Amino acid sequence: MTGSPPGAADGPGFQSLLVVRLSAMGDIIHTLPAVAALREAFPHATLGWLIDERWAELLCTLRYPRAGPRSAERPLVDRVHTVNMGQFRRSPVSFHTWQQIAVGLSELHGGEYDAAIDFQGAVRSALLARWSGAPVLYGDAQPRENAASMFYSRQVESRGRHVVEQALALARAAMQAPANSRRALMADESVPAGIEADFPLDPDAEKKISGLVGDAKFALLNPGAGWGAKQWPVERYGAVAKELAQDGIRSIVNYGPGEEELAGAVETASANAAHKIPCSIADLISLTRRASLFIGGDTGPMHLAAALRIPVVAIFGPTNPARNGPFGTRSIVLRSASSRTDHSRYAEPEQGLLEISAEEVIAAARKLLGASQ
Repeated sequence: MTGSPPGAADGPGFQSLLVVRLSAMGDIIHTLPAVAALREAFPHATLGWLIDERWAELLCTLRYPRAGPRSAERPLVDRVHTVNMGQFRRSPVSFHTWQQIAVGLSELHGGEYDAAIDFQGAVRSALLARWSGAPVLYGDAQPRENAASMFYSRQVESRGRHVVEQALALARAAMQAPANSRRALMADESVPAGIEADFPLDPDAEKKISGLVGDAKFALLNPGAGWGAKQWPVERYGAVAKELAQDGIRSIVNYGPGEEELAGAVETASANAAHKIPCSIADLISLTRRASLFIGGDTGPMHLAAALRIPVVAIFGPTNPARNGPFGTRSIVLRSASSRTDHSRYAEPEQGLLEISAEEVIAAARKLLGASQ
């Protein structure tokens, strides 16, 4: 990273700063450039991050301590604090659940942070940020859940169009705000030059993935989606893989928990031109780093590929690519003019998404692969 974010020299001299972004995968990845900007602005500060246990591997490898000196296995933050939101959803009244939360909150409060920044904008994230004991809490003046704003001592009017820009604007406000300011802060969406996300380097995952894919050139296909309306048909992923095989490009299908059947359907539809690989988060980071191209919808793996500067063919339906599209990498976004932004979690693919043909995706893939050569 090069240069210093504007205003860093005149901003508050934080000795410790807590980032709160609990979930989900794509949203955490969208927050990483903002946290990298904070790290550059306050290089000697202790930087902590409160995150859902499920996603902690995005910040720290499983075998590396979650607090202490930074390294390639925990490159960005000095401390990783976790809460198990899945356990809370499954057993909200369980004594064990609340006991675990209490232990986590005690550790969090012991961090003695000068300030916290809530990048999630939800009531639960704002409450956790407040429970950290940080005397100053930054948050968006128009958070995702309006009630969250009542917990913020510094409300930021951010103007970013893309979610990455919105997060950077919130970070910029913390860099620039006078220490005694309680007014609403204004921040623009400009991205500091040279700011990039750093992901953990897991030696075990590197060894595993290297053994599976070697040095072969491949496209990474991700047929999964957060909900059915965003899921492009598996038969079309298979058709894409068959065509890329004609060009000498193998296709690897990533899948996580609960997606094996989906990945297998792509493999079958491709007449074995595609091969599925189960991936932990660490495995996925390692696999994505090696890919020549990513093809998939609006999902966490797509945002990971963009953050790692892998060319992306993004297949969009009901979500808005101007806000959630691939950021910071060469990409071609395919979206039908008939698609309208709608976050309703329908089980069936959105009609506009179905208007995107396999031939369009193949052409986009070939264009990006040709530009890479």
